[in-house]
Amino acid sequence: MNKNEIKKVVLAYSGGLDTSIIIPWLKENYNNPEIIAVSGNVGQASELEGLEEKAIKTGASKCYIEDLTEEFLTDYVFPCVQAGAVYEEYLLGTAFARPPIAKRIAEIAIAEGADAICHGCTGKGNDQVRFELAIKAFAPDMPIIAPWREWDIKSREEEIEYAEAHNVPLKINRETNYSKDKNIWHLSHEGLDLEDPANEPQYNKEGFLEMGVSPEMAPDKPTYVSLHFEKGVCTAVDGKEMGAVELVEYLNKLGGENGIGLLDIVENRLVGMKCRGVYETPGGAILYKAHSVLESICLDKETAHYKALVAQKLAELVYNAQWFTPLTEAILSFVKTTQKTVTGDVTLKLYKGNMINAGVSSPYSLYDPEIATFDEDDVYDQKDSQGFINLYGLPTKVYAKMKAKNNLK
Repeated sequence: MNKNEIKKVVLAYSGGLDTSIIIPWLKENYNNPEIIAVSGNVGQASELEGLEEKAIKTGASKCYIEDLTEEFLTDYVFPCVQAGAVYEEYLLGTAFARPPIAKRIAEIAIAEGADAICHGCTGKGNDQVRFELAIKAFAPDMPIIAPWREWDIKSREEEIEYAEAHNVPLKINRETNYSKDKNIWHLSHEGLDLEDPANEPQYNKEGFLEMGVSPEMAPDKPTYVSLHFEKGVCTAVDGKEMGAVELVEYLNKLGGENGIGLLDIVENRLVGMKCRGVYETPGGAILYKAHSVLESICLDKETAHYKALVAQKLAELVYNAQWFTPLTEAILSFVKTTQKTVTGDVTLKLYKGNMINAGVSSPYSLYDPEIATFDEDDVYDQKDSQGFINLYGLPTKVYAKMKAKNNLK
């Protein structure tokens, strides 16, 4: 890639520390190209305020702010809730968001006739891979600029110094410089004191949590919430039908108020290192829990157990930047088939960080109280179990007799 030939660059722009300084850096280091900033709105709320003005002020020629929130939830998040895809307890908030954002960036870059796409992901993180693989899926021949793999800046402290020297306005300072990623589904926290796993997160420090409160700060009275699912997708909460965005926002409020969805883990990153992250996913945690409870009565044993294996693989594919692949597409098709009868209602009791099953029902329930009862019944002959056990245990019996015959221990 000849830097002098790069006349127009589309930048994945969040307005955060990394992408804020990339605009002047590109101007200085790529022969002053035109910069078109593109921000994908996936529900990061206040982070979008003043974004276009800031992008233009720091050197961009224009700024797209694309509303992808509905698409983000319905096409990426909800299918994985149906699957039960969880990566090492992590509910995949950032991993979900990158494919739709990168897809839209690639589409705009093609429409604008850009010479390259630029992103602000570090060389240590997962997001660089997520962005670039998604870009390759929609603009396979587009050159990609990744400043963190080129510039001499080595730390976030040096980034702040660069921003101050180039009069780039920032919403952070050296004391509150957590690395955060926010969307409608979650908020992640990394860096500073969290880099040492021995340090407890400052859950009760004002301003640390943004989507809710810590369990000890939650009300002493439980909150009940009822969720209705149609074919594995939640369509109504507490008797009110809602669209995807309204539904998740409502559950975020309930979950946040009750300390739901906090996670502190050291996860295995795609690039080979371990990294400590603290996550807030209040509404998402409720959806995953309720869906799992409903599946417990709607899925047969073999499907449920096999689906758990598939969910693990899907979580790894999503985390590892392989959303736009044949295997992901095939797994999602399988999952959709399993959800044909996952329709019904779940009630959860939310109490100080806990989600307690408070009732589940479905017209497709496989739970038969007449068969499961410990009381007298007319549908299950307990004598039948003797023949079953004899046949089921035959290999064990044969193996034991062989060992005895040959004096094996």
